Amino acid sequence: MQWMSDEEYSKLTGLEISSIDELIERGKLSTKEENGVRYIDPSKGATEVVVPAKLQELSQRNTHELMVQPEFIEKTIGTIINLHEKVLDAKDETLEAVRVENEFLREALASLQELYDEDRKTIHTLQEQLKLSQQEVEFMRRKYKLMWNKAIEEHTDK
Repeated sequence: MQWMSDEEYSKLTGLEISSIDELIERGKLSTKEENGVRYIDPSKGATEVVVPAKLQELSQRNTHELMVQPEFIEKTIGTIINLHEKVLDAKDETLEAVRVENEFLREALASLQELYDEDRKTIHTLQEQLKLSQQEVEFMRRKYKLMWNKAIEEHTDK
């Protein structure tokens, strides 16, 4: 048997010292005294301290009244299993919807990438054509200038 001091018992049970004193006076706890210190036997009266008598009485009375029928248990378990299956089905449907959406997004992204690549090629081609057109315009400008200069010189020589 292990004995505890008042303070240790108070910490263990969460009771105040005054409540412990009342339990000792009513004979619910066994005590002994050594060297002026009171010790309490935690094994005696533990159920009475932890679970008050009124609650014990209610729980014993309600135990008989609350007998659960096997049919109720079977129906409850069946309902839980049914709900669990529905949750699993919903999860599978959600996963499939996410997979389809991901595939759609993947295809859309690939299509956009192809369009982007085609646009880049088109832009490159147009830039090359613009350069060639600018070179041709510059060539025509020089040719036109030379022709006019030559025409002016021939006209001034006459």
